[in-house]
Amino acid sequence: MNPFKLQRLGIIMEPEDGNELEAEGVLNPAAIRGPDGNLYLFPRLVSKGNYSRIGIARVIFSPEGNPVGVKRIGIALEPEADYEKRADGTGGCEDPRITFVESLNSYVMTYTAFSSAGPRIAIAVSADLLHWERLGLANFAPYKNIEFNGVNNKDACIFPIALNSPHGHPSLVMLHRPLFPGTRPEDIAKDPLDRRIRDHHECIWISYSHISSKPYHSSPLPMFVSNSPLALPEAPWEKLKIGAGAPPVMSRHGWLLLYHGVMQGSLTPDIYDELVYSAGVMILDATCPDKILYRSTDPVLTPEMQEERIGIIGDVVFPTGIDQRNDIGCPDRYDVYYGMADNRIGVARLDMPTVLPATNNNA
Repeated sequence: MNPFKLQRLGIIMEPEDGNELEAEGVLNPAAIRGPDGNLYLFPRLVSKGNYSRIGIARVIFSPEGNPVGVKRIGIALEPEADYEKRADGTGGCEDPRITFVESLNSYVMTYTAFSSAGPRIAIAVSADLLHWERLGLANFAPYKNIEFNGVNNKDACIFPIALNSPHGHPSLVMLHRPLFPGTRPEDIAKDPLDRRIRDHHECIWISYSHISSKPYHSSPLPMFVSNSPLALPEAPWEKLKIGAGAPPVMSRHGWLLLYHGVMQGSLTPDIYDELVYSAGVMILDATCPDKILYRSTDPVLTPEMQEERIGIIGDVVFPTGIDQRNDIGCPDRYDVYYGMADNRIGVARLDMPTVLPATNNNA
């Protein structure tokens, strides 16, 4: 039995009637506690023509402490930089994740910048969540003969504390998912089901950026180095692709990582799309985040609700935000915010088990 099964709490945000900024969906939000203790979502707002902005909304809670809605506040990022714009007017700022990084005393946002060159990982910082300063595109050192800077890349998130790199340097640690040519789920779905998964191309990667004594906003963005694969697709539900979801959060067992996996829709009955996106759980070692202690063999959340199965892209649950409920004295409770069929935002509750079950990773 999977001890991490999520309990749905409901739909937290959906496109507002008459709001042109949300004409093609609200989805895939970052979730972060602000300096005032409130919880804020940073949803991707998609207007006509697949033009994306990153909004800001404050989460509203019931007297029992459950999230029940949002109050829209404004826009955090609108496409302005060249790496966020496309000549045809599409593209933009997409799928943010936000972490408060203690060693930088700043909120760090990773997001997908979609320009004519394709999707790339961009980084911005803020002291208050309202005003954001762009730092540019993430810069990666090569891994053996593999280049990253010219390759499409998405699904990036940052750990909240500095951790030592494999060479012992205190570092900002990023998880990301390069999309090497031919490795999009749509491409892989054309291959035989028993295809060989390549050790480098179809991974969640982990990378380290050495932290200097200067604040990020006054220095060139440090390069990410010591790049290495963290995890490959394994189970049938994630056979086509895996990618990091919400930023890692420290739990009683180590770093809790929600991630997504993709399978061919033809393997499931009554599907609405060719691909099915589900969510899984990993626990990473507290001091060596490249070591996986636990990995769910089955998904913890799969598309079941109509709003998860029918939308802009059907059969998608896509976790991007997480909130540890220390505010109500429940550190083992985590509220997970996720995109529903690329159109709405849902929230589900995850309760951390006292003991991790034995798997191949922790046996």
